[in-house]
Amino acid sequence: MIKEKIQTLAAQVFDDVVAFRQHLHANPELSFKEYETSKFIKDKLQSWGIPFSSMADTGVVGIIEGALPSDQVIALRADMDALPIFETNDKPYASKNPGVMHACGHDVHSSSLLGTAFILNSLKDSFGGTIKLIFQPAEEVLPGGASIMIKEGVLENPVPHNIVGQHVMPLIQSGKVGFRSGIYMASTDELYVTVHGKGGHGAQPHQNIDPVLITAHILVALQQVVSRNADPRLPTVLSFGKVNANGATNIIPNEVKLEGTFRTLNEDWRKEALARMKKMAEGIAESMGGSCDFNIMHGYPFLINEEQLTANARAYAEDYLGKENVEDLDIWMAAEDFAYYSQVTNACFYRLGTGNPAKNTTNSVHTPNFDIDEDALKTSTGLMAYIALKQLGN
Repeated sequence: MIKEKIQTLAAQVFDDVVAFRQHLHANPELSFKEYETSKFIKDKLQSWGIPFSSMADTGVVGIIEGALPSDQVIALRADMDALPIFETNDKPYASKNPGVMHACGHDVHSSSLLGTAFILNSLKDSFGGTIKLIFQPAEEVLPGGASIMIKEGVLENPVPHNIVGQHVMPLIQSGKVGFRSGIYMASTDELYVTVHGKGGHGAQPHQNIDPVLITAHILVALQQVVSRNADPRLPTVLSFGKVNANGATNIIPNEVKLEGTFRTLNEDWRKEALARMKKMAEGIAESMGGSCDFNIMHGYPFLINEEQLTANARAYAEDYLGKENVEDLDIWMAAEDFAYYSQVTNACFYRLGTGNPAKNTTNSVHTPNFDIDEDALKTSTGLMAYIALKQLGN
C-alpha cells in the first residue's frame, strides 16, 4: 500500500532531513537574501534528478511527474527565509550568523519539503500526476515572496489544481498536526502615522500646537473603529507598538510618529476600516490645529483554507497518523503570505506540531530560544507526501 511505502521512505530519509534542517538552521539568511539556502536546495534536487527552475531571484520550483497517465497537478510550498533575531539556544546547530535566526521554522519547512521530494521522486513510477515543489523566499517581509512568485507564474505551466503548505506550531505536541477549514489567518496592514504640530517650551503650551496631546486623542479614538464600527462577530485587531515623540520633560516636539498594525478576516471590512481610521486621524489633528500623515502599507490578505481540500487533507492525516493525532485549530490572528495562494487557487495550510516539554521546544516562534522536537520531521515529510498522492487520486 502507498501509505506503508511512504512510511518506509520517510524513515529512510529521516536522518538526512534532520541534517538538512540543522544545516539550514545554522546558516540562516534574511528575506530576499536566501542565496546559499537556494543553492543548497538546488543541489539536493539535482542529486535526486528532480528538474527545477529559479523564480523570484532566490526561489526554487521543482517538478516531479508521475509515470502513470494523469492530468492532475498539486503544488507543495515551503518558505526559506529567517528573521533578524539573535539566537540564544546553546545547540551545535545554532545560528552562525549573528543577528539572524530561523525563529519561525522555515528551516523545518524547507528541509521537510526536501524529504517529501525524496519520497515522491522515489515513488514516481507508481503514481500519476504532477507535483510542483515551491521553495519560496521572503515570507517574513512585505510584499511577500508568494506575491512575487505568483506574478512570475508559479501557479502556471502547469496550473496546479490546489496547493498545500505546513507550518510549525510549538503549541501542538510533536507527532500531531492541526487543521481548520475556511477562514484561518488574518490580513495584515502596517500603519505609519506622523502627527504634525508646533513645538516649543513645555511651560508655554499656549504658544504651541502640541502633537503629543493630538496623538493621545488619535490613539484613543481609533480604538472606536474596533469597538463600535466593527461587527462584533468579526475578529479585528488594531495595535500600536511604537510611539516616538522625541521631546523632553519641558520640550514639546514638532511631531510625533506612530507605528501599528491592523488585522482582520474580511476584505470589505478591511478596506472600510482603514479608510475610517485615516479620516478620523486626519480630522482629529485638523480640529486641534495640527495635521496628520496617515500612511498605510498594505500587507497580506486573509488566508482561507478551501473546505473540501482541507476536509480531504484532514482525512488523509487521520489515516496516516491516527485520528488521535489530528487536532482542530482556532482562528489565528497572525498573518502569512501563503494567503496569496489561497486567494487565487484552492489551498490548505495546516500546522505541524513541534512542541515537547521534555525537550524544551514549546517556546513561541519569533523568539530567540525557539527550537523544535526534531521527531516532528518524521511526521512532516511523510504526511505531506501522503496528502499529495491521495489528492492526486493515487
